[in-house]
Amino acid sequence: MAKLKTNKATRKRFRQTASGKFKRGRASRRHILTSKTRKRKRGLRKSALVHPADEAGIRRLMPYG
Repeated sequence: MAKLKTNKATRKRFRQTASGKFKRGRASRRHILTSKTRKRKRGLRKSALVHPADEAGIRRLMPYG
């Protein structure tokens, strides 16, 4: 069987942790930042884990982690 191709857009957006979960960046930090509080913008810097319901789809797009 041929090797599966990794989806490049997915590879750029997600990173796999040592335990096999996926990390992601947070949305809403690109523009219109003046209306957001400092605390909210600071929280958006931190990465988050992908919801378990969405993990299966990401695994399909990134077969080799």
